[in-house]
Amino acid sequence: MKFATFEDGARIPKLGLVHSGQRLQDLTGDGRDPDFSSLQALIEAGQRGLDKAHDAAQKPGDLMNVADVRLLAPLPRPQQIRDFMCFETHVRQSIRSIVRLRAMAAGEDPERALETAEAAGQLEVPAIWYERPVYYKANRFAVGHPGDTVTWPVYSRLMDYECELACIIGQGGRDIRKDDARDHIFGYTIFNDLSARDAQSAEMGGQLGPAKGKDFDKANIFGPWVVTADEFDPAQGHAMRVFVNGAQRSEGNSKDMHWGFADLIAYVSQSESLHPGEILGSGTVGNGCGLELMRFLENGDEITLEIDGIGRLTNRVEMAV
Repeated sequence: MKFATFEDGARIPKLGLVHSGQRLQDLTGDGRDPDFSSLQALIEAGQRGLDKAHDAAQKPGDLMNVADVRLLAPLPRPQQIRDFMCFETHVRQSIRSIVRLRAMAAGEDPERALETAEAAGQLEVPAIWYERPVYYKANRFAVGHPGDTVTWPVYSRLMDYECELACIIGQGGRDIRKDDARDHIFGYTIFNDLSARDAQSAEMGGQLGPAKGKDFDKANIFGPWVVTADEFDPAQGHAMRVFVNGAQRSEGNSKDMHWGFADLIAYVSQSESLHPGEILGSGTVGNGCGLELMRFLENGDEITLEIDGIGRLTNRVEMAV
């Protein structure tokens, strides 16, 4: 099943069941069923909620066109957002690009800086990356919605996107075994982790962060909906594509994750409780951001992220006046 959060003419967030990617069934209705009051409520209801949603899908009644409503982020205010780096190609290429960026910011030759770094052994993936799935906690209050235009922060001139897959925790728990982790996943969605690359490059030179490179309004965009875990398996291989102004810019695949979501859940839950509605991001798929390609966004660009089996997530960016 696919679940969306949307607003109709009344501008009240509702829970919807998506049919064939084009039609939407209003599950919230008159609001009498608390399990259908929001996606968070449905997640917390567990199997009871899913069973009721399945029953409702058999008698959908009048359906709305997805194009006639405003889609919101499936979880407009997630319980938590953790973002990882699970794709080795992205890590390798980003290390090289960051060397170039810092050289350019210092007025130096980026290619010479790259040669120097390579001679010094500074372009290798850190050993720690192969030992554990590292992550940072994103700003759960800075969530953007499908179709939003994002005004770029005034302190940045390098606008970038990141094509990611995200899982949503269904059943909480602590010290979850990797073999049991799949049972704790409610579903998956697309994540565009917008990044102010110049700010991020500068601040992470201080061995901490990211901070303002990631934390600005609407920087974390999720959508267009959530596909339940019984219908989507990243390990089966789902193409992940990026389009800018309608032209395809890159393509990767979910099966290339070095660390799978089961690894992430087992790692995070060590001596720490995970809760329903938390989001875990995969990190950028290989070639899935402008940093890797050294090709950043321009004012007014439209970005579409597409993951087979989920859908398409489109947004625009514009520079602050």
